[in-house]
Amino acid sequence: MCRHIAYLGPPLALGALLTDPPYSLVRQSFAPRRQRHGTVNVDGFGVGWYVDGDPVPARYRRDRPIWSDEPLLDLARVVTSGAVLAAVRDGTPGLPYGEAACAPFGQGRHLFSHNGAVPGWQALAETTLGPAELLRLPVATDSALLWALVLRTLAAGKPLAEAVAATVAAAAPLGGRLNLLVTDGAQIVATTYGESLCWRPFGTAGRPAGVVVASEPYDDEPGWHDVPDRYLLQASPDGVHINSMES
Repeated sequence: MCRHIAYLGPPLALGALLTDPPYSLVRQSFAPRRQRHGTVNVDGFGVGWYVDGDPVPARYRRDRPIWSDEPLLDLARVVTSGAVLAAVRDGTPGLPYGEAACAPFGQGRHLFSHNGAVPGWQALAETTLGPAELLRLPVATDSALLWALVLRTLAAGKPLAEAVAATVAAAAPLGGRLNLLVTDGAQIVATTYGESLCWRPFGTAGRPAGVVVASEPYDDEPGWHDVPDRYLLQASPDGVHINSMES
């Protein structure tokens, strides 16, 4: 059920994350190596990136396999950014398809992706969101609901990590898979709940430090670290902190 990746660090071309590595997001769309549910991710994709001087990221989303989108190849070659979030989608049967259903979802300075599925999410939506909030969902999917719950907690003044953890706690009783990935351009927050996740430092001696957080490694180089299940990761170019979500 989907693959996603986020990056913070010195500016680099989108292709360095999405198309160039041997097991890039493009390859993960048709041949993922660690995906536990589903086999391919061909129901759309999306990329969000930040540029200096503008806190609101740009997004490019399409409802087709990522490898079939020629404009993306040009974007990946020429667009550079120091903060990126991208995903490929394996749609849940019975839920809507189309660009609106493809991550990253965005509002203000935040980008969001969900790798997983939430059975019975409609009941959770009815008990947690008011009528106006339900109408504002960008699409009728479990991922859109989770995004709305994150935004609600952020609007209440909670930090990003706390908002993400609270959203997982609200949906966890339904028995779903809840790997969430969020960035505001300065930090990455991610959870493991039923799907794989890893991270690695990015950079070499003499270059500013960075970090990559991904569903699975995009190469076989050393430096990748697996995140245990039911943990929350907070990452910035200055460091990575991982804590259990179990009390």
